[in-house]
Amino acid sequence: MTRQITNTVPVLASLDLDASIAFYVERLGFAEAARYEDYAIVRRDGCEIHFWACSERRIAENTSCYVRVADAQALHEELSRNGLQMEPPVVRPWGMKECHVIDPHGNLLKFGEDLSPA
Repeated sequence: MTRQITNTVPVLASLDLDASIAFYVERLGFAEAARYEDYAIVRRDGCEIHFWACSERRIAENTSCYVRVADAQALHEELSRNGLQMEPPVVRPWGMKECHVIDPHGNLLKFGEDLSPA
């Protein structure tokens, strides 16, 4: 059987595309990949996040994205150096070491390192 699904890409609400791009580039270490009138894309380490222009904050505040990472502690330290105030990573009962950040528009980004044996 041919593999049909090859990747997933979150599409987050943005109240201001310029502000979203600035936050994800300056604070989270992504690079701007594309920007259009009502849509934008950032990339980092093989991860891609898209944004759509939205005028309703409640939509962004009820949206989240889970990003798997190789080292949650190292990422936490990097993001803290970039000026983010965030709680340190915590090991969860489901075997993930997680930390999170909320972007300027209310989108929740959870970063999780899989601690299960290889």
